[in-house]
Amino acid sequence: MLKSSFTPDLIEAGCDEAGRGCLAGPVVAAAVILPKDYQHELLNDSKQLVKEERELLRIDVERDALAWAVAEIGNEEIDQINILNASFKAMNLAVKKLSLRPALLLIDGNRFKTEQDIPYECVIKGDAKYLAIAAASILAKTYRDDLMINLAEKFPGYKWETNMGYPTVDHRDGIRSLGITPYHRKSFQLLPSQLELF
Repeated sequence: MLKSSFTPDLIEAGCDEAGRGCLAGPVVAAAVILPKDYQHELLNDSKQLVKEERELLRIDVERDALAWAVAEIGNEEIDQINILNASFKAMNLAVKKLSLRPALLLIDGNRFKTEQDIPYECVIKGDAKYLAIAAASILAKTYRDDLMINLAEKFPGYKWETNMGYPTVDHRDGIRSLGITPYHRKSFQLLPSQLELF
């Protein structure tokens, strides 16, 4: 069972991102503030769940959260500032968009660079330990999946509707045969041989 909070009394926002390892599309982050002593027997790290479970949990999180927000940093900015800084920026943007100001941020991972005067705790594998981080992982993942499925209709041939922009065989075959799109991250190794793509 995941923990409902890190502290007994502070307003905590769980933060997580989706899409760091993708070759295309934005990195998306979410911040979620859940009620103290919140419990949900199915809420878990989004990577441990199937799509149908994530979609149902998204509804529950958006309904039950005291506040939640999602933010994204596009591929062009990722190329400019690198994926790690883009992930930090997306999380900071999500926190700034919250309708309720948290007193503590619970960050999934081992590093964070804050842009605001809110204390934070980095939690390795936090999306499998704290409900608020797991909730943020659900929102970030489902929001980004929807975005990539929509982009797949505009740019067929890369199988983004199933791989969400990750470096799968289908995705790389699409790059080889079709070239790159405006949504590909040019600073990433799009193909193992890194052919002349642009």
